[in-house]
Amino acid sequence: MSVDAAPSLSRSLRIVGVGIRREPRWFAFAVAGSTLYGVMTVLTAWAIGKVTREQVQPAVAAGHATPTQLWTILGWVAGVVLVNVVGVVIRRIAAGYTMYNVAAGFRREVTRQYLRLPLAWHHRHPSGQLLSNANADVEATWNVFAPLPMAIGVIVMLVAGIVQMVLVDPVMALIGLTVFPLLFLANMVFQRAMSPRVSRAQQLRAEVSEVAHESFEAALIVKSMGREQEESDRFEEVTRRLQAANVEVGRTRGTFDPVIESIPTLGTLAVLAVGAHQVASGALTPAAVVQVAYLISVLAFPVRALGWVLGELPRTVVGWDRVDAVLKARGELAFGDTALPRRGASHAELTGVSYSYDILDEAGQETTFEAIHGVSLEVPAGSTVALVGPTGSGKTTLTNLTLRLVDPHRGHVTLDGFDLREIARGGVSAAAALVPQQTFMFDDTVSGNVALGGDYTDEQVWDALELAQATGFVSELPLGLQTRVGERGASLSGGQRQRIALARAVIRRPQLLVLDDATSAVDPAVEQAILAGLRRSSAGTSVLVVAYRMSTITLADQIVYVEGGRVVDHGTHRELEERCEGYQRLVTAYAREAAERAALAADEEGASA
Repeated sequence: MSVDAAPSLSRSLRIVGVGIRREPRWFAFAVAGSTLYGVMTVLTAWAIGKVTREQVQPAVAAGHATPTQLWTILGWVAGVVLVNVVGVVIRRIAAGYTMYNVAAGFRREVTRQYLRLPLAWHHRHPSGQLLSNANADVEATWNVFAPLPMAIGVIVMLVAGIVQMVLVDPVMALIGLTVFPLLFLANMVFQRAMSPRVSRAQQLRAEVSEVAHESFEAALIVKSMGREQEESDRFEEVTRRLQAANVEVGRTRGTFDPVIESIPTLGTLAVLAVGAHQVASGALTPAAVVQVAYLISVLAFPVRALGWVLGELPRTVVGWDRVDAVLKARGELAFGDTALPRRGASHAELTGVSYSYDILDEAGQETTFEAIHGVSLEVPAGSTVALVGPTGSGKTTLTNLTLRLVDPHRGHVTLDGFDLREIARGGVSAAAALVPQQTFMFDDTVSGNVALGGDYTDEQVWDALELAQATGFVSELPLGLQTRVGERGASLSGGQRQRIALARAVIRRPQLLVLDDATSAVDPAVEQAILAGLRRSSAGTSVLVVAYRMSTITLADQIVYVEGGRVVDHGTHRELEERCEGYQRLVTAYAREAAERAALAADEEGASA
């Protein structure tokens, strides 16, 4: 980040202006409260001079103070301080509303943008970075609104104070005013030194968030592979870099703070020295000296308040750049205005579709990998089509294209004859449902995970669970449908999570159901029951299933064999067995593996008997 003062300040003020336009009323209240505080602080100096001249000096001369004098002194000081406190309260409350309202608004915008951006964009951005954008970066951008209203309001205090000093004594005012150029100069040097250090610390906070989130997400892998120490070392390395950056920020602040604090003190001492000489010569009264000295010490504060704002501006720019990059991200899926008719099973078709992923090579350069090449396939209404192929052949990419989680780079995908790009927002998700292999469970009840906020009765939830062969284990849970499953379904097995995810899809009675190896964690007997149930109940649903097991493959009306991102052949199981060598090799391997597992289980059963 550049530390050039003028462009940085100009750009920072433009960013601040965005926040002010979001909450103009609360910001105006905050500035009004700060202005009241500034005016009353200056009047405090005037009140001190007045009571010193009219009450304190006569009391000192008389050798005692009367009750009237004491009450007068107390009344003046208490009255000014009370109004001053009112200004502080107004300023702090209104500044808080400004800061938190603006931050909340931008957090919502960032989150909505995440939801709008396509899956391809999310593939390129780590989850930890996205969390940092929505939290730490938004916070860093708008924390400037804590000191900003005070800095604006106390400008009035600075101007009024300088005028009052000149009216009291121009000579002492001139001496006192030398404090302010020195303070501004010290703050300018301070900001130039702080800007790159604060920027570095803010960027490292995002890196710490990325590493931490990745470690937490991969907790199972870390523990099962014995990588706890390596992950601890990785986290320690990035946190040490953040620690070093924060220490550097603190060291810089620690170097400048004593200098900035000492300048007003030196100015006050100079005024007192000159003032004492003038009092001794009879040119000035002690009350005037006290008033000017107090004003100098008080007026140093607005300059420091401006310094606090300048101190926040580098973080504001860094935070804004990171947030703005998300808000300006391109790639949002465009939608049409076509409403899909709800008329039973849908007819899905992919015609000449190709899709590429952007990946990083060993040198860190972005390159393109074409996962799908000119694929065409059809899922006739009411039919079941199985996608079969070796790992990495593009099956999951094809399911993503069918559901418009991503758009093809070439070709087009239609549902009931309508190009998916022409369908209104929410139309595809209302007509089609996906059950992925890696299922996600919310930290909610079983019922909440199946319904996902939909208006479904418990009876409908149970019906969906029955189709997914999940009623047995759900009914045995402590609270049945109302049992919380824990974060990511931690209290459930992989097969149980898959069955709840399947119930989540079928309860919506989709016109197109896409199963991406959705029963991989379910034992074969349960899988057979699930597939048989789907077959009986899916008269109004077309099914596209990524299949590995023979039980799933033989269920399909049509099988599409893909390899290397291309459709090699399609037909029935018997047809492909006879003419497609790759398909024959693949299903034979699956059958052989299943037979070996069955034989091993039989041997173990015989040994135990």
